[in-house]
Amino acid sequence: MPLPLSGRLACILLVLPFSLAACKTIERNNAIQTERLLAAAGFQMRMADSPNRTSELTALPIRKLVPTHQDGNLRFVYADDLGCKCIYVGTEKAYQRYQRLVVKQQIANQQMEAALSMETMGFDWEGWGPWYEPWY
Repeated sequence: MPLPLSGRLACILLVLPFSLAACKTIERNNAIQTERLLAAAGFQMRMADSPNRTSELTALPIRKLVPTHQDGNLRFVYADDLGCKCIYVGTEKAYQRYQRLVVKQQIANQQMEAALSMETMGFDWEGWGPWYEPWY
């Protein structure tokens, strides 16, 4: 028997805050991962530690890597007004390193997911015997 409208509404209102909190947590974790990759690629972080920098930070697209020209040079800017209250700025070379790191991270995540999937399926590696290095 289906729930009456008031019961469905109560369920939605009960679940909604948890769903929103989970989304915010995932969003923040993604931002942290992006910022780590940017730093590893050579992007430089600058804190919005003055009123002028804070106002400039809020004018930038949040958590999006955007190209811009600075002193006639191509730069890439990532602004995080919600988390670190900072920007990351990198050159074209740093951006290319970042792109390579993103691909490597995606491959590592896929390999981890595959390994976990096999583990949860109860795959028994020991039943396949010992593994040796190739003779060649």
